[in-house]
Amino acid sequence: AGDQLIAPDSDFFSAFVFKIQANMNKAHRDRVAFMRICSGKFDKNMEVYHVQGDRKMKLSQPQQIMAQEREVVDEAYAGDIIGVFDPGMFSIGDTIVTPGQKFAFKGIPTFAPEHFALVRQKDTMKRKQFVKGMNQIAQEGAIQIFHEPESGMEEVIVGVVGVLQFDVLKYRLENEYNVEIIMENTPYQFIRWITSEVDYKALDLASDTKVVADFRDNKLLLFRSEWSIDWALEHNKDLALQDFGNAE
Repeated sequence: AGDQLIAPDSDFFSAFVFKIQANMNKAHRDRVAFMRICSGKFDKNMEVYHVQGDRKMKLSQPQQIMAQEREVVDEAYAGDIIGVFDPGMFSIGDTIVTPGQKFAFKGIPTFAPEHFALVRQKDTMKRKQFVKGMNQIAQEGAIQIFHEPESGMEEVIVGVVGVLQFDVLKYRLENEYNVEIIMENTPYQFIRWITSEVDYKALDLASDTKVVADFRDNKLLLFRSEWSIDWALEHNKDLALQDFGNAE
């Protein structure tokens, strides 16, 4: 938690979200956030504080999951892992603590995607399922999704570390969300955050560079080569870029 060390035997509760999994039970279309307890004791009806969401809450349906078995958790301790129902409020790396505590654990590093593809749904009538599936799978951390600034999700650019993740995405969208997709590979190989206050519309960029936004509307640049990165920095003196993947 920053430079502070949290002792497991501290008298306050703390935990962090390390995994999110949608559709664990296809019959219920549920989504579970997995948390590792770092300190203190968890009680089923206790009130906690979600740091990133800045809200007090009770964790819904706490359970421990072993294979297909689920067991309701009444209490848990530092080192234990619990799963809670997530309506879409949690992200990987989030911190949950006893109300009144003022810290957040360091985020979990995200690896920079190295392969990018343009993805859209075959059937335009299934846009709602497409958007839901893309967002939920992205929130699990398996893929990164980007889109044209100031545009919707009709067509997105998906970034992955390994190309097999494209096959997994296609399979899951078809089997869990009943959506068939069209996927086109793109030539981009590098991605960088724009960290300076610049008008992205006024940037002088090489023709093979693309401006995109993430789900928080942060602006990024996609490049085909390191030469294009150098071009962007040389021709835009106020532009500052940062490698993708640094945890906040």
